[in-house]
Amino acid sequence: MKKHLSQFVMRGFFAAAFGPIVLAIIYAILGATGAVSTLSPGEVALGILSITLMAFIAGGVTMVYQIESLPLLSAILIHGGALYLDYLILYLVNDWLPKNMTAISIFTLIFVAGFALIWLGIYLFTRRKTAQLNKKLQGDRR
Repeated sequence: MKKHLSQFVMRGFFAAAFGPIVLAIIYAILGATGAVSTLSPGEVALGILSITLMAFIAGGVTMVYQIESLPLLSAILIHGGALYLDYLILYLVNDWLPKNMTAISIFTLIFVAGFALIWLGIYLFTRRKTAQLNKKLQGDRR
């Protein structure tokens, strides 16, 4: 357990370093599109702290794939659930997502579809690489 916690913290700190960069990009896009023209110091501080926390959690939770006793499907569900809650809660806290069921439902659908597409891509890539390696191994045996 201690090993997994230290992995979570180490991965989290690495990812958290990029959180403010992501926020700067988001603020730049909001400014360029005219969606936001001014931000209060409180909004900026909350944004920086919350996106750093969000990146820390998102990076740290990837350690679930290192737990050998955990089936892959369980790790994927834990990872997806943690990311979903991480993003949803911090989007709501920062008012980046309206606090109504329609917005939350749309966010949920987009999140699930995006997460599934990413995992489909990972699955297809891994399957192709595995087939290539197996083909090479069979060629070496002849």
